[in-house]
Amino acid sequence: MHLGTKYFLQILKDAVGPCVNSSKFSPTLTIKLYSRMKPQIFFLTKNFRNAYILPSFQGGIQPRRLFSYKDLLKSEQEHWSAFQSNYTRKTERLKQRLETYYEKYSSNLDSLMIRFGEYVYFEEDGCVCRSRLEETVEGNIEVLLCMEDLPFHGFFIQRIRISSDHRYIATGIKSANSEESVSVIVKLNTLPVIEHIIPNVFSFEWATHDILFYTVQKNLQCHEVYLYDFNKKHSELVYTEQDARYFVDLYCTKDKRFLTINSSSKTTSEVWLVDCHHPFKPPVLVQQRTKGVIYHAEHRNNYLYILTTYGDPMGYKLIKAPVDSCCLENWRSIYAVKEKAKLIELEMFKDHCVVFLKYCGHLYIDNISLVSNSIHSVKLPAWACSFELEPHPEYTTSTCYFWLSSPVQPPIRFAYSLVENKLIELTEQEVSIAVNCHAIHLEAKSKGEVWVPITVFHEPNSVELHRKPLLIHVYGAYGTDVNMSFKPENLMLIEDGWILAYCHVRGGGELGLGWHKDGCTTKKHNGIHDLKACINLLHKLGFSQPVYTALASLSAGGVLAGALYNNDPHLIRAMVLQSPFLDVLNTMLDPHLPLTIEEQEEWGNPLVDETCKAYIKSYCPYQNIRPQHYPSLFITVSENDQRIPLEGMLRYICKLRRAVRDHVQAKSADEKGLHMPNIILDVQPGGSHCASSLNQVAVQLAFLYSELGLDMQK
Repeated sequence: MHLGTKYFLQILKDAVGPCVNSSKFSPTLTIKLYSRMKPQIFFLTKNFRNAYILPSFQGGIQPRRLFSYKDLLKSEQEHWSAFQSNYTRKTERLKQRLETYYEKYSSNLDSLMIRFGEYVYFEEDGCVCRSRLEETVEGNIEVLLCMEDLPFHGFFIQRIRISSDHRYIATGIKSANSEESVSVIVKLNTLPVIEHIIPNVFSFEWATHDILFYTVQKNLQCHEVYLYDFNKKHSELVYTEQDARYFVDLYCTKDKRFLTINSSSKTTSEVWLVDCHHPFKPPVLVQQRTKGVIYHAEHRNNYLYILTTYGDPMGYKLIKAPVDSCCLENWRSIYAVKEKAKLIELEMFKDHCVVFLKYCGHLYIDNISLVSNSIHSVKLPAWACSFELEPHPEYTTSTCYFWLSSPVQPPIRFAYSLVENKLIELTEQEVSIAVNCHAIHLEAKSKGEVWVPITVFHEPNSVELHRKPLLIHVYGAYGTDVNMSFKPENLMLIEDGWILAYCHVRGGGELGLGWHKDGCTTKKHNGIHDLKACINLLHKLGFSQPVYTALASLSAGGVLAGALYNNDPHLIRAMVLQSPFLDVLNTMLDPHLPLTIEEQEEWGNPLVDETCKAYIKSYCPYQNIRPQHYPSLFITVSENDQRIPLEGMLRYICKLRRAVRDHVQAKSADEKGLHMPNIILDVQPGGSHCASSLNQVAVQLAFLYSELGLDMQK
């Protein structure tokens, strides 16, 4: 369902997509550097009911027979295995080409590096290492922790936090096949020694050099905060959240004065302060939670700087309040995000606050001087669609570093001078790829006279665009933008003549908070109307035609894609979904699932509201399957993905195949040569959610090339 974590600024952002669970706010100032390491997302396993009645459908399964879960899974695996041979040659050729692109741009993938004090800490080849700043070039590296030495298999390093005196390093590791996560604390003596291992830890921060605060995750939920005292070798409970809709996270202010306990739902949050000078004192509440108000606190010179949705007009504001009287009546606004602007990121420095925004399809920096209260705005390069901040290692720095990219442009590193308000491109490259790809910004008129943005990419010299293949991307949920970060496979598609279109529909966050509110709960149909309007406009303007059009989405984006698949199947030829959310109604009617209560602020609560239940049923992809002609469909899921249970996916596929069979049987007498869509469920082992291997990307593209009848260029 919901990609990502409940961190405050990740509520503002959002891969996905896939997203990696790592806080932007760390006392050690995490720096994202692009190298060969790939980010991944992984989630918990799930137990399923043993059996249910399976309706008949194509693929070798007999009708009206009681099947166990294992029988269903085995049948789908056999069906896909038999069908996969049709794509073998295309898959291998595409994989070879993709390997070339990934190898060429491998230096632009994520790695983890932290500059703290006189050391640089980093992850390399499954080890946590450090070197002194002056010795980094010489390559003098000290290995602090090696994954091979731990009794955990299939885990990867996710988070690093260093104590203020460099005596301890806490490392968060996560399973690649489940939600299991562990914090390993190493004491940095002459030889590093593992001091303590804490299971089921989601987030953690150092309050002092020997006191670590951490949250415990159970069944995808975080409700408890503990502290561990390394002097007394003792842990104690600090905070408990009683409301199942809320998720608890930790953050340390940039000046390391306070540790904040952040309890957030989808629409409301509450912050408690822990004084790092007196960590055993009870946390102090900043402002009691108010329905519909989200806020997050930073600290500077005995004042809290609070980023919040409180007040009119709708949108985010930066508020200032004294620490000793920080309740709501003392909040004073010093900055407001303009209407229909998307707040991407906010970073605090000693004398500046830097805000990254998206407005009218362009990225901007607003540099707020906390001394003079002046604001300087800088427009970033027009080709940029995606932004990734490198939190600077020093609170007192005068330069902010970040990366810009687009779906067809590898990340380019920039520096921004806070004092001179000057932007500098740092990455050296011969030719900007974005120059060799034509980008167009369109607007489609949707229901209610609303204009919906679309971003289109294609070769600059393409002719007969109506004959070119078109791949449409959509998401439209949780206030999260459709993913427009760089992917090497997009360059291959552009080279092969594809048109790439990104639909910024309501329910996403591209146009700010209001854009999300107009596409959630009882307004989900708006996003569905928007997607249809976007596709119709693209075809009307000559960007491909239905027979050459494919739709792609993942996770919660499957709701809009699946709804269009039911309502307007004639608009597309094929659809590719990854870990899609397709059975909204049954999921939201099951309070025993870990995320159902938490998700009610996005989808509504059909458990108590019959009107809500009827509304969800009106658009739910599973509920609206009916006998008709459907486009071909390729779905990739993980066997043990708790967020998208495989049981529901099997049920969806069964019902869809039965509807296809019934339609073909009813029409076969009248329509000779009726096209039979290919419906494929590729079940991957493990518990990952929306994390693709190179081979999976190749298989999905082979499916699209085959369904659209395309020849390989190379």
